[in-house]
Amino acid sequence: MTHIVDDADHFAEQALAGFCDVHGRLVRPVTGGVVRATATPENKVALVIGGGSGHYPVFNGYVGPGLGDAAVAGDVFASPATRLIANVARKAHRGGGVVLCFGNYAGDVLNFGFAAERLRADGIDTRVVPVTDDVVSAPRGQEARRRGVAGDVMVLKVAGAAAEAGLGLDEVERLARHANDRTRSFGVAFGGCTLPGADGPLFTVPEGRMAIGLGIHGEPGIDEQPTASAAELGALLVRRLLEDAPDGATGGRVAVLLNGLGGTKYEELFVLWTHVASALRGAGLALVAPLVGEYVTSLDMEGCSLTICWLDEELERFWLAPCDSPALRIGTVSEAGPAAPLPPDDAEAGNRWTEAPAPSREAGAGIARALDALATALRGAEEELGRIDALAGDGDHGQGMTRGAAAAAAGAREAAGAGAGAASVLAAAADSWADRAGGTSGAIWGLGLRSAAGALSDERAPDAAAVAAAARAAIENVMRLGGAKPGDKTLVDAFEPFARVLSGALDAGTPLSEAWSRASEAAHAAAEGTKDLLPQLGRARNHAERSRGHRDAGAVSFALAARTVGEFVR
Repeated sequence: MTHIVDDADHFAEQALAGFCDVHGRLVRPVTGGVVRATATPENKVALVIGGGSGHYPVFNGYVGPGLGDAAVAGDVFASPATRLIANVARKAHRGGGVVLCFGNYAGDVLNFGFAAERLRADGIDTRVVPVTDDVVSAPRGQEARRRGVAGDVMVLKVAGAAAEAGLGLDEVERLARHANDRTRSFGVAFGGCTLPGADGPLFTVPEGRMAIGLGIHGEPGIDEQPTASAAELGALLVRRLLEDAPDGATGGRVAVLLNGLGGTKYEELFVLWTHVASALRGAGLALVAPLVGEYVTSLDMEGCSLTICWLDEELERFWLAPCDSPALRIGTVSEAGPAAPLPPDDAEAGNRWTEAPAPSREAGAGIARALDALATALRGAEEELGRIDALAGDGDHGQGMTRGAAAAAAGAREAAGAGAGAASVLAAAADSWADRAGGTSGAIWGLGLRSAAGALSDERAPDAAAVAAAARAAIENVMRLGGAKPGDKTLVDAFEPFARVLSGALDAGTPLSEAWSRASEAAHAAAEGTKDLLPQLGRARNHAERSRGHRDAGAVSFALAARTVGEFVR
């Protein structure tokens, strides 16, 4: 339970402010996260790390010489929004390009991926490296689908040291991917974590049992078994990882991290370490600078994880390289003076608009009114959407959609009130939705609306061709960056037929109101059809059978949105 809370809605930002005050020697705050407070050379590759809050010391605690140049902080267990990632990366960029590194979760993949595209559009060469070390989240041979857990530390350490050594962007990216390919993690939980302000934990573990293969966002394990002794648990952790050793890993030298998840005492970890170390040495492995402690947590979760990175000569060199950060110090780092003053923060630049010509301005006002209607409709459906989502997820979809739509409506009203055109109004709504909603749905809706806004104009009202282009751009980017396709039991199952039917009808000359109606009905039918599908992505994939016979919450909410806006269009 999180006991020290002022306002649960602002817990993450308050924690970040306190962190920056304590560690001002190493970090300084910017909108969306932190950047290094020490000087860095021109043309150095910038390593920008990030994800949801609630996992300290990941990610803010690993900013400093030899590690990250900046960290982006989302809300508790929620991906940071695209615009915040882009803002922090711009602040960290020193001319050598940017590597974005994060755990492989759907919301992070979408937001960091779209941020990379926005940075590239600004002329900043940007690479994206998701960490995929959790062996239970996808089978061997499907490593790219695995989520990132404590293996983040190994990948960040190697990539940060490579960047600090002055290597170029291609090499830093290659080494980050190489470290990720050589890293495996496996964990167990004895009790769930409780979100700030919540009355109870996200999941519970029966007395005398332990959950196998937990996630760090409060996801329960994929199995349970009786609580093991320290010796039995150590053997289990080691055996599970050695069974999944990466192909081509030769030699016997490994970096090892025994990680506490927030509610397990250091003394317990040290007891467990005696058995872990014995088992690893018994397997002929030499342990190189092992770490034991809290390095990637999940609020107050009771549990632990073991991470192994199979080293080669270059990985070992960067694993042992000096670093200096709030959470990890190795060796001695040469003293550097303070960094130059940062330019004015431009994360809010999108909230300053130029008055558009009347046709586009009127279209923008219409978009704002449509979003008001959508926010009202989603608020009325919040409980039902949460009920559907709880069948195979965490039950927060209705709440997230309500929060996101309300924020989008407010953002659109503000932009429209300032006389912004259609493109700027929709872009303001997109950023507000992504900022406030959190989770995967917030990332998808922010990305989709932002992509659609890019096909509109602030100079003229959108015509049929622009609306068709907006629909295509939105679904193409959501599918490309999110990795979902029709049949995966996601929002895409309703979104794809909607966009296809709408753009096809408009291209054929069908009036907008009729084309939208056809597309809305296609989305509704597709959403109903998701009850016959099994989820293939995200946390629901591990509990697929629970969703059989039930509709997907994301597809249902999209169909509702399409129908609501369709009424407004008519």
